[in-house]
Amino acid sequence: MSAPPVHRIELRLREVSQLFNSMDPTPFHHKDLDPDAEEFIESWALEFPPDSRFQITVHLQQMPPEGDPGALVAEAIHNFFDYKAELARRELRQLLLQGRTSLVIGLAFLALCLLAANAIGEFASGTVLTIGRESLTIGGWVAMWRPIQIFLYDWWPLRRRGRIYRNLARAQVRVSEGK
Repeated sequence: MSAPPVHRIELRLREVSQLFNSMDPTPFHHKDLDPDAEEFIESWALEFPPDSRFQITVHLQQMPPEGDPGALVAEAIHNFFDYKAELARRELRQLLLQGRTSLVIGLAFLALCLLAANAIGEFASGTVLTIGRESLTIGGWVAMWRPIQIFLYDWWPLRRRGRIYRNLARAQVRVSEGK
Protein backbone atom coordinates (compact mmCIF):
# COMPACT_ATOMS: atom_id res chain seq x y z
CA MET A 1 0.00 0.00 0.00
CA SER A 2 1.47 3.35 -1.00
CA ALA A 3 1.63 6.38 1.26
CA PRO A 4 -1.04 9.02 0.71
CA PRO A 5 0.11 12.03 -1.31
CA VAL A 6 1.36 15.21 0.31
CA HIS A 7 -0.74 18.23 -0.63
CA ARG A 8 0.63 21.75 -0.36
CA ILE A 9 -1.24 24.63 1.21
CA GLU A 10 0.41 28.03 0.86
CA LEU A 11 -0.41 31.22 2.72
CA ARG A 12 1.05 34.59 1.80
CA LEU A 13 1.14 37.10 4.65
CA ARG A 14 2.80 40.44 5.36
CA GLU A 15 3.85 39.42 8.87
CA VAL A 16 3.49 36.43 11.16
CA SER A 17 0.93 38.17 13.41
CA GLN A 18 -1.62 37.97 10.55
CA LEU A 19 -1.76 34.22 11.06
CA PHE A 20 -3.12 34.58 14.60
CA ASN A 21 -6.36 35.88 16.07
CA SER A 22 -5.54 39.36 17.35
CA MET A 23 -8.29 39.12 20.01
CA ASP A 24 -6.66 36.07 21.63
CA PRO A 25 -4.28 37.17 24.43
CA THR A 26 -2.50 33.81 24.86
CA PRO A 27 1.09 33.19 23.71
CA PHE A 28 1.62 32.34 20.02
CA HIS A 29 1.92 28.59 20.38
CA HIS A 30 -1.48 28.45 22.13
CA LYS A 31 -3.22 31.14 20.08
CA ASP A 32 -6.21 30.61 17.87
CA LEU A 33 -5.57 31.11 14.21
CA ASP A 34 -7.07 34.14 12.54
CA PRO A 35 -10.55 33.15 11.30
CA ASP A 36 -9.60 33.98 7.71
CA ALA A 37 -6.39 31.94 7.89
CA GLU A 38 -8.25 29.06 9.53
CA GLU A 39 -10.97 29.12 6.88
CA PHE A 40 -8.38 29.28 4.09
CA ILE A 41 -6.41 26.29 5.40
CA GLU A 42 -9.55 24.24 6.11
CA SER A 43 -11.19 24.97 2.77
CA TRP A 44 -8.08 23.82 0.90
CA ALA A 45 -7.64 20.76 3.11
CA LEU A 46 -11.27 19.70 2.69
CA GLU A 47 -10.75 19.61 -1.08
CA PHE A 48 -8.46 16.59 -0.67
CA PRO A 49 -9.17 13.01 0.47
CA PRO A 50 -9.42 12.62 4.26
CA ASP A 51 -6.28 10.47 4.48
CA SER A 52 -4.11 13.14 2.81
CA ARG A 53 -0.92 14.47 4.29
CA PHE A 54 -0.22 18.19 4.17
CA GLN A 55 2.64 20.61 3.87
CA ILE A 56 1.72 24.13 4.93
CA THR A 57 4.03 26.88 3.73
CA VAL A 58 3.67 30.36 5.18
CA HIS A 59 5.33 32.99 2.98
CA LEU A 60 6.07 36.16 4.95
CA GLN A 61 6.85 39.47 3.24
CA GLN A 62 8.86 40.51 6.28
CA MET A 63 10.45 38.14 8.75
CA PRO A 64 10.35 39.18 12.41
CA PRO A 65 13.57 40.74 13.75
CA GLU A 66 13.87 38.09 16.48
CA GLY A 67 14.59 35.37 13.91
CA ASP A 68 12.92 32.49 12.11
CA PRO A 69 9.41 31.90 13.51
CA GLY A 70 9.13 28.48 11.82
CA ALA A 71 9.11 26.34 14.97
CA LEU A 72 6.69 28.68 16.72
CA VAL A 73 4.32 28.80 13.73
CA ALA A 74 4.46 25.01 13.33
CA GLU A 75 3.69 24.46 17.02
CA ALA A 76 0.80 26.94 16.89
CA ILE A 77 -0.74 25.34 13.79
CA HIS A 78 -0.31 21.83 15.22
CA ASN A 79 -1.83 22.83 18.58
CA PHE A 80 -4.74 24.62 16.91
CA PHE A 81 -5.69 21.70 14.65
CA ASP A 82 -5.17 19.18 17.48
CA TYR A 83 -7.74 21.21 19.40
CA LYS A 84 -10.10 21.29 16.39
CA ALA A 85 -9.72 17.50 15.94
CA GLU A 86 -10.64 16.99 19.60
CA LEU A 87 -13.69 19.25 19.19
CA ALA A 88 -14.79 17.28 16.12
CA ARG A 89 -14.31 13.99 18.02
CA ARG A 90 -16.45 15.30 20.90
CA GLU A 91 -19.11 16.57 18.51
CA LEU A 92 -19.24 13.16 16.80
CA ARG A 93 -19.51 11.39 20.16
CA GLN A 94 -22.38 13.74 21.19
CA LEU A 95 -24.14 13.22 17.85
CA LEU A 96 -23.94 9.42 18.18
CA LEU A 97 -25.23 9.64 21.76
CA GLN A 98 -28.10 11.79 20.52
CA GLY A 99 -28.68 9.25 17.74
CA ARG A 100 -28.89 6.35 20.19
CA THR A 101 -31.27 8.29 22.44
CA SER A 102 -33.39 9.31 19.44
CA LEU A 103 -33.41 5.69 18.26
CA VAL A 104 -34.72 4.39 21.59
CA ILE A 105 -37.39 7.11 21.76
CA GLY A 106 -38.30 6.62 18.08
CA LEU A 107 -38.59 2.83 18.40
CA ALA A 108 -40.74 3.16 21.53
CA PHE A 109 -43.00 5.69 19.85
CA LEU A 110 -43.20 3.59 16.67
CA ALA A 111 -44.14 0.51 18.70
CA LEU A 112 -46.90 2.42 20.51
CA CYS A 113 -48.22 3.88 17.27
CA LEU A 114 -48.25 0.48 15.54
CA LEU A 115 -49.96 -1.15 18.55
CA ALA A 116 -52.59 1.62 18.58
CA ALA A 117 -53.08 1.34 14.80
CA ASN A 118 -53.45 -2.42 15.11
CA ALA A 119 -55.97 -2.02 17.92
CA ILE A 120 -58.01 0.41 15.84
CA GLY A 121 -57.93 -2.02 12.90
CA GLU A 122 -59.21 -4.92 15.02
CA PHE A 123 -62.06 -3.11 16.74
CA ALA A 124 -63.65 -1.12 13.99
CA SER A 125 -63.66 -0.22 10.37
CA GLY A 126 -64.72 2.81 8.45
CA THR A 127 -63.17 5.74 6.69
CA VAL A 128 -62.42 7.82 9.79
CA LEU A 129 -60.86 4.90 11.66
CA THR A 130 -58.83 3.90 8.59
CA ILE A 131 -57.49 7.44 8.39
CA GLY A 132 -56.67 7.30 12.11
CA ARG A 133 -54.92 3.93 11.75
CA GLU A 134 -52.85 5.09 8.76
CA SER A 135 -52.01 8.38 10.51
CA LEU A 136 -50.67 6.50 13.53
CA THR A 137 -48.56 4.26 11.28
CA ILE A 138 -47.12 7.21 9.37
CA GLY A 139 -46.56 9.20 12.57
CA GLY A 140 -44.66 6.30 14.11
CA TRP A 141 -42.35 6.03 11.11
CA VAL A 142 -41.85 9.79 10.99
CA ALA A 143 -40.54 9.55 14.58
CA MET A 144 -37.72 7.38 13.17
CA TRP A 145 -36.62 10.14 10.78
CA ARG A 146 -34.03 11.76 13.07
CA PRO A 147 -32.21 8.59 14.18
CA ILE A 148 -32.10 7.36 10.59
CA GLN A 149 -30.73 10.74 9.47
CA ILE A 150 -28.03 10.67 12.17
CA PHE A 151 -26.90 7.11 11.49
CA LEU A 152 -27.04 7.31 7.70
CA TYR A 153 -25.94 10.85 6.91
CA ASP A 154 -24.90 13.16 9.77
CA TRP A 155 -21.98 11.27 11.34
CA TRP A 156 -19.63 10.80 8.42
CA PRO A 157 -19.01 14.49 7.56
CA LEU A 158 -17.95 15.04 11.20
CA ARG A 159 -15.65 12.04 11.09
CA ARG A 160 -14.14 13.25 7.81
CA ARG A 161 -13.57 16.74 9.23
CA GLY A 162 -11.92 15.24 12.32
CA ARG A 163 -9.56 13.19 10.15
CA ILE A 164 -8.63 16.29 8.13
CA TYR A 165 -7.95 18.22 11.36
CA ARG A 166 -5.76 15.39 12.68
CA ASN A 167 -3.81 15.39 9.43
CA LEU A 168 -3.44 19.18 9.56
CA ALA A 169 -2.18 18.83 13.15
CA ARG A 170 0.59 16.59 11.78
CA ALA A 171 1.32 18.72 8.71
CA GLN A 172 4.83 19.76 7.79
CA VAL A 173 4.96 23.50 8.37
CA ARG A 174 7.51 25.79 6.77
CA VAL A 175 7.95 29.54 7.02
CA SER A 176 9.77 31.31 4.22
CA GLU A 177 10.52 34.88 3.34
CA GLY A 178 8.97 35.78 0.05
CA LYS A 179 6.57 38.03 -1.74
